[in-house]
Amino acid sequence: MDPIPVTELPDPSISCSRCSACCCRLEVILISDTGVPPRFITETPGGSHVMERLDDGWCAALDRNTMLCSIYEQRPWVCREFEMGSYECLVERQENGE
Repeated sequence: MDPIPVTELPDPSISCSRCSACCCRLEVILISDTGVPPRFITETPGGSHVMERLDDGWCAALDRNTMLCSIYEQRPWVCREFEMGSYECLVERQENGE
């Protein structure tokens, strides 16, 4: 019997609660219905639905006091796929001086 492959765990120093929410500055296109409250959705000139961003570029659903998502259970599919410690996360953190 082949051994069960061990999944590498993310670096313990990487945590959403200790991050300046780099991913919350990215444009998030809504491609599935996860129940995002309408007040956090806007439409682009091309007709795509995206997460609303404030004038400073940060996602409107980001709680600025905790730097955590205020609609975590209803967050978009893209946000669900953007895992803490993933390659994409690490690239964003590095590009933003984390």
